[in-house]
Amino acid sequence: MASVALMVMTACGKKDKAFDATGTFEATEVTVSAKATGELKSLDVSEGQNVDEGQLVGHIDTYQLVLKKQQLETNRSQLAASKRQLSSNRSATSSQQLDLNKQLSSIQQQIANSQRERQRYSELVKDGAVPRKQLDDIDNQIKVLNRQLEATRDQLRSSNAALAEQGKGISAQMDGIDAQVAGIDAQQRQLDDQIANADIIAPIKGTVLEKYVEQGEFVTTGKPLFKLADVDQMFIRAYVTSAQLQAIKVGQACKVYADYGNNQKKEYPGTVTWISSRSEFTPKTILTDDERADLVYAVKIAIHNDGYVKIGMYGQVKF
Repeated sequence: MASVALMVMTACGKKDKAFDATGTFEATEVTVSAKATGELKSLDVSEGQNVDEGQLVGHIDTYQLVLKKQQLETNRSQLAASKRQLSSNRSATSSQQLDLNKQLSSIQQQIANSQRERQRYSELVKDGAVPRKQLDDIDNQIKVLNRQLEATRDQLRSSNAALAEQGKGISAQMDGIDAQVAGIDAQQRQLDDQIANADIIAPIKGTVLEKYVEQGEFVTTGKPLFKLADVDQMFIRAYVTSAQLQAIKVGQACKVYADYGNNQKKEYPGTVTWISSRSEFTPKTILTDDERADLVYAVKIAIHNDGYVKIGMYGQVKF
């Protein structure tokens, strides 16, 4: 916690200054821009309002995007129905082929039975127990069954060839449907992302500094909507000389004073978080420890704000 003790500091009559560097307070600022194009249906923020990270603060119209998504869902359903029909056709052809195989097995069984019957009647004919005609009838029956067997085999071979060709065609059509479905899925993911981008979300916890648009306006992708600043964790950008730089390092603790004027100051514990690797000419509004130097180095000192430090306020640093 920052110290809230209010100190009145007077440097008159002292030989040494009460601070080593001066600067102004800054905060991490984020400009929130529109991620979608359309009418701004709502924007529930106002200047000075505090918002939380991830908070939903507004919404951009998505009616046309929703319609496109519904159309894609209809197209996907139609493709799914076409794929089911192709699968049904393939199953029907396979069923026909199964029937031919069963028919072939049945004829083969009849031939086997007839051949056993012929063997039995052949013995009876030799013994004169039955007339020769019965044996001839069995031979004719076997010949008919063999012709049926060969015809069924030819039909089965033709069916297999046709099924193979049909299977290739159905597989190609189903692959084409799968490719179309994959394309529709990709478009739906794009639309889902666009619809999600229509929600205006606060990217950080902070205070609204400026609001650029109002509800009902038409916004385009990239248009600034409002500006946020994290005023809880602030920092002062100060400038030090090269002589001072040798005694300063990142992570070093120091004291920071918010200057309210008329020697009214407030002390906060600070931590050096950044030191510039390049020198620059002294800003006109900055005074260094002893006197203005030609070249100085920028440093950032972070503080936890208790609500009294404001962006742009003048401050001092004591290392």
